[in-house]
Amino acid sequence: MQTISWMRISGLAAAATLAIAGPAMAGGTISGKVKFEGAAPKRATLDMAADPVCAAAHSAPVLAENIVVTDGALQFAFIYLKTVSGTHPAPSEPSIIDQKGCQYLPHVVGIQVGQPMKFLNNDQTLHNVHGMPKLSPQFNFAMPKFVKQKETKFDAEEVMVAVKCDVHPWMSGSIGVLTHPFYAVSAADGSFAIKNVPAGDYDVVVWQEKLGTKEAKVTVAEGGTATLDFSYAG
Repeated sequence: MQTISWMRISGLAAAATLAIAGPAMAGGTISGKVKFEGAAPKRATLDMAADPVCAAAHSAPVLAENIVVTDGALQFAFIYLKTVSGTHPAPSEPSIIDQKGCQYLPHVVGIQVGQPMKFLNNDQTLHNVHGMPKLSPQFNFAMPKFVKQKETKFDAEEVMVAVKCDVHPWMSGSIGVLTHPFYAVSAADGSFAIKNVPAGDYDVVVWQEKLGTKEAKVTVAEGGTATLDFSYAG
């Protein structure tokens, strides 16, 4: 009588399980553009004269980024899925805002709850980073020119969290805090893409600092691409 070891049986069982489960299915993508209809709003010029270091960092006038429209495309809109099922662990790599030329770069970022939020300082002057979440503890820390980075985290989902510099009143930015990774920020041409979205029906929200929010519904197929555009009017 042939003897079959338990190791071999376990291996055969594992192989059978893998065969039944099959390969993991890839998620889909939501892509599109955020548009602005009408004449582009005039952008304010930032007066940095109060700090010579800030002023010297620019050879041309610096314009506010709270609403940026180029050829009908709206930049720095935050697009995200309103509700997503399941648990999505926060990544260990940080979301980053750089302080450079006495501006927050980029003006809008996204982050997951529990993910590190890193602020860099590439300016040879003092900054004071003041985050004003309502659902997580506020943070307020000085970054002299020799302090090149600081980190913090958020405890709860919140769209959006305002951040400012208490030293330079023209410096402002926004952070979208979510429990999942399905978000994007529109590029200079208004384009965005949210990748690896599980198949299903979703409510998608777009937020813009001066123009408010809009919502739309979309269906994402496994491995497919759903196209969704948003439009604001002037």
